[in-house]
Formats: sequence, C-alpha cells, structure tokens
Amino acid sequence: EPSSGSPASGRHWGPLGVGRPRCGELVSARGNAVLCFAALWISLEEHQDALELIMSKYRKQMLQLMQGRKGEDAEPVLKVHQANSVEIESQIDRICEMGEVMRKAIQVDDDQFFKVREKLAQLELENKELRELLSISKESFEVGREDLPDSEA
Repeated sequence: EPSSGSPASGRHWGPLGVGRPRCGELVSARGNAVLCFAALWISLEEHQDALELIMSKYRKQMLQLMQGRKGEDAEPVLKVHQANSVEIESQIDRICEMGEVMRKAIQVDDDQFFKVREKLAQLELENKELRELLSISKESFEVGREDLPDSEA
C-alpha cells in the first residue's frame, strides 16, 4: 500500500521523513519499482500540500499583520508629517513677514537717501550762488576802491 505513511493510514512519520521507508527498501520489499515511484509521488504531493497550507497561513497572517500595522504605523507618521507641515508653514509665514518688513525698511532708506541727496544738491546750488554773490561783491568792492582818490585810500 503506497500511502501507508499518509495521515489517512493513521501512521505519521517524524520530521524530515524519519521513519519513512526509503525507495530502495520499498523496491526490495515489494519487488516493484512502480510502487517506489508512486510512493515518491504521493510523498511529494503531501509535502507540496503541506507547504501550500503553511504558506497560505503565513500569507494570511502577514496580510493581517501588515493591515493591522498599516493603520497603526501610518497614524504616527501622519501626525509627525502634519506637525512638520504646520511648522514649515509657520516658518514660511514668518519669513514672508520679515521680507515685507525688510522691503518697507529698504523703501524708507531709499526715500531717506533721495531726500538727503536732494538736500545736498540744493545746498551745493545754494553754496555756488552764494560764492557767485560773494565774488560779485568782492569785485564791486575792489572796483569801488579803484574809483576812490588815492588820498582817501
């Protein structure tokens, strides 16, 4: 009976086939190579079925674990991301406010610079006109001295 080691027969072999008859023993005991092949085929199918069952349970547990963790793991990451996003937005707002203050300060400085420059130009023009008046005054004073008789000078 080729399936004598199957669970249906009530006989269970230990791990890694310990206690399972080897193919050569089956051939010599039964005298038929077909029985050896059939036993090997059945054993292979049993191992594949067992492996398939184990893998399906493993996949199911991993899926449950990943789905359970996905919700748990995503929440703290999402909270940190949102906190960072709020902090970055706050920093951007502060930077924009500082930029606006700097623009106003530059405008005030520019206005002040132009006022000082305008005042300087006005003073230079006034100075030039005063020098011209002084020059005219000196010339007229000297012309007036020349017109005076030498006795009075």
